[in-house]
This record gives sequence, structure tokens and C-alpha cells, in this order.
Amino acid sequence: MRKRMKWWAAGVSSSGLAAFFLFFPLHATLIVSTSNDGTKLFCTPLAEGEEFVFSFTHSANKRPVFDTIRREGDHLFIVKSRFDSFGAGMPEASTDKGKLILGQDGWLEWIVNQPVPEITFFVGWVANHTLKIKGKDITLTDLAEPGTLLVLRAGRSSLYDLWGGRCTK
Repeated sequence: MRKRMKWWAAGVSSSGLAAFFLFFPLHATLIVSTSNDGTKLFCTPLAEGEEFVFSFTHSANKRPVFDTIRREGDHLFIVKSRFDSFGAGMPEASTDKGKLILGQDGWLEWIVNQPVPEITFFVGWVANHTLKIKGKDITLTDLAEPGTLLVLRAGRSSLYDLWGGRCTK
């Protein structure tokens, strides 16, 4: 009887530990969700200090913009924006909010170095909002209809979310 009780207790303990590691959000991720109700549309592992690129076509000058963003703790850190021409809404000179330099490839780089809790934006009809992360391109119109307000944020996800297809698409 005692032996059976030990096996039963070990089984319950093991099951509890397995459930904890499977369902508790322990893993650092980048999360894309809807702003209105927080529905998680996409997530992928994103380690501390890891960077990704958020690209889009600028609405005013119709030219590509590439924002480099890094995970730092529980927030995102906008490192820089790269673009190839000036235009309405684009930085034209260095200011107290950032430094504008000309890259070796001729592209302009706006060095921002700004921590933010999240990045909120409307999915554009022609902006072609895209995340480039871990060598993959994630087109955001594949996740949400144009006009949808989305949020990018650093978060945590469970193994169940990561393995069960609830995160990475």
C-alpha cells in the first residue's frame, strides 16, 4: 500500500511540474495582438537583446522604411530607422530625439535609441507592414485586415502556445 502511495504521489508531482512548464508563460516572445481586445495574432521567441526589423512603405513619401527594434527586458527598444529619401514626416536633421547619419550604402539612418512599452499602428492598405525576424518575413495583412489597430510588445508565452501553433504562424 505504501509503495503504491509513493508512486501515486510521484505521478501527481510529475504531472504538476509538467503542467507548470507546459502552460505557464516562461518564454520571452514578441507578441502581435489586436489593440481593441488583445487577441494574440502572432508570437515568436525573442530573447533578451535580440533584434527584428519592422518595415513599411511610408504613407507620405511612398518610400520604404526599415525600423530596427530590440527586446530589452519587458519592453521594446527602437534602435534606428533606415530610409532612402527625405519627405513629409521623415527626419531631416539630428535633434535631441535622434541623430541622422548617412550610411555607407547611401541610406539615411535615424539613430533613435528609445525604449517603448509597445508599438501601436494601423495595418495599412498599401504600407505592406512586415516583420523580419529570425530570417522570416511576416506580412501583417496575413494576420489582420487593413485598418486593424495592432500592438507589438515584448511578452511571455507558454510552451503550449509556442508548440501548439498558437504563436508562430
